[in-house]
Amino acid sequence: MLKTTTLPMPRTILAVLLANLLGSGLAVAGEPIFELGTVQVNARKTPLGEIGEEQVASVVTREEMRTFNRDNVAEAIDLLSGVTVSTNSRNEKIIYLRGYDVRQAPLFIDGIPVYVPYDGYVDFSRFTTADLAAIQVVKGFSSVAYGPNALGGAINLISRKPRSGFEGDINIGFGSGNERHTSVNVGSNQGLWYIQAGASYAEADYFRLSHDFKATASENGGRRENAYRQDSKLSFKVGLTPNATDEYAISYVKQDGEKGQPPSTDPTAARYWQWPFWNKESLYFVSKTALGQHETLKARLYVDKFDNEVDTFTDSTYTVLKTSGAGSVSTGRSIYHDKTQGGSLELESTRISNNTFRLVTHYKQDQHKETDANAQLNTEKDTLVSLAAEDNIQLTDSLLLSIGYAHHQLKPDSVFNRGNAYSLPGKQSADNGQAGLFYDFSERTRFYATIAQKTRLPTLKDRYSARLNTYIENPGLKPEESVNYEIGYQGTPWPGAKAEAAIFYSDISDKIQTVYQPGASSCTAINRCQMQNVGKVRSTGLELGLRSPLTAWLEVGANYTYIDMENISSPGTRLTDIPQNKLTTYAIIRPFGSLQIVPYIESESSRWTSNTVKTGDHTTLNLKAMYTPLPNLDIEAGVTNLTDENYALAYGFPNPGRMWFSNANYRF
Repeated sequence: MLKTTTLPMPRTILAVLLANLLGSGLAVAGEPIFELGTVQVNARKTPLGEIGEEQVASVVTREEMRTFNRDNVAEAIDLLSGVTVSTNSRNEKIIYLRGYDVRQAPLFIDGIPVYVPYDGYVDFSRFTTADLAAIQVVKGFSSVAYGPNALGGAINLISRKPRSGFEGDINIGFGSGNERHTSVNVGSNQGLWYIQAGASYAEADYFRLSHDFKATASENGGRRENAYRQDSKLSFKVGLTPNATDEYAISYVKQDGEKGQPPSTDPTAARYWQWPFWNKESLYFVSKTALGQHETLKARLYVDKFDNEVDTFTDSTYTVLKTSGAGSVSTGRSIYHDKTQGGSLELESTRISNNTFRLVTHYKQDQHKETDANAQLNTEKDTLVSLAAEDNIQLTDSLLLSIGYAHHQLKPDSVFNRGNAYSLPGKQSADNGQAGLFYDFSERTRFYATIAQKTRLPTLKDRYSARLNTYIENPGLKPEESVNYEIGYQGTPWPGAKAEAAIFYSDISDKIQTVYQPGASSCTAINRCQMQNVGKVRSTGLELGLRSPLTAWLEVGANYTYIDMENISSPGTRLTDIPQNKLTTYAIIRPFGSLQIVPYIESESSRWTSNTVKTGDHTTLNLKAMYTPLPNLDIEAGVTNLTDENYALAYGFPNPGRMWFSNANYRF
């Protein structure tokens, strides 16, 4: 059985002490990035081609992804403080930023929104990191250039950009569970134009559970049932740089995947699902044009398509479709064909001395189409428009004030729900304001304080889904709102070191959550639930980090997160998936020039996964050795969860036990 004890107080105190002594911030390395893909407040000027870290723990570089073998986005972002990885009921990896999920802290690629239009969720484990230069993370206070729905922040994946005439890399790897993966990236920068292309493929048949796992009726241990996966990705970018100020680029990304969904180890909650395809296709155009000495126009235009199918079966043989129930489950198949299209324009002006002023407008249309084996159809369509202004005022050489305002409007366009007709609700709108002060006490020390009032407009699923006839639709559902406060510090207390700290507080109101029928504790066809604006939540937290070289051959670091979330509106209802304490520590050991050894430890306290079930705390140890026989060739091998700990991030979905991996990387 999984442990259910909470983190003892002495370990909590030790976590804080270690974080103060050894904590880590993740530095920006020299990897060439696609600058047009970044979104920044411009609180501090940074060299061309680098990403400014505007807040504590706000960047994961490609170097760190490779050092800690983070092959998908979920694993990579988990390196940062303030980030929690969890598993939802579909066994998808979900990211929380200080308690906000992906609907409230959305995902972007080069500033382009990426998500499933119907429900706003994203399976972060489906996004590989092979073609990324960096991941940009903002929490609470974020630029208005991200657009609407950034209630608690945003996650931006930044693609690579070549800087030489011909460059690239090749990776090949193997691991437990018959895992095999490979990737190739090539690029060329010819001054007037550049081209970047990448391809990756990953496949695994299963993962192995811990030897301490106790078998159940739906999982006998050993190889995890129905845990196969396959993902491929193609990316292509071509850009034009006609002069020193202008740039135009077109990017195309295609992801194809299929996967099995391991059933819950609780037989009463086991689902026997498979996904024959999980595909995304994106085409986008980004540009920057100087309109004279003081003004610059930036544009983003995009079309994003999402297609998937989930097949539900009666049992673990996965041969007979489940034909009982309501809606698409009556045929055992649910097929999505979703589409998002839109764009944004950003006009930036430095005409006023010591001011960088921006006007930003966003337009986005979400469309959901769902069919089943009988071609029964659900369709919904929304249009979202946003107007925003942001001004960065350099009050003194060391003090910058950033203020912003945004107005968002959601217009329901159409809805057809298998013959269930109801009137379209009217438009709904929201207004947001924010302000931040950034004080550079010295070249090595910065303090900041921010306040941001943000809004998330409800998704199509929030308003229209009957959830297999167990919910009542609520087309008039209103936005949820938050006010996020933060004070922070970033600095270099001694040469080579980096320290950072932040205290944050969030007040969330009109939170969208499930309301049960009086006396009921579950949602059924008899006691149907409804999504309503009834939630009020407060969260308070602390992030600490410090990394430092100790000798010429040893670097150590760690980061620590404490977060306390309180359900004000319904104290008896648990807030799930967020551990109160998270501590990570690492060391990079270079005993001699060609060898690098990296131990990495992650410890999290227990978390509620439902109103009655709590997982235990866990500590995992990962170990990797990398040998560089040639300047451009790395050969590495390692083990994750070295102690074979039996733990889960969500009840019924245990994580892998001890797993090995090996990789070879060649750069040219």
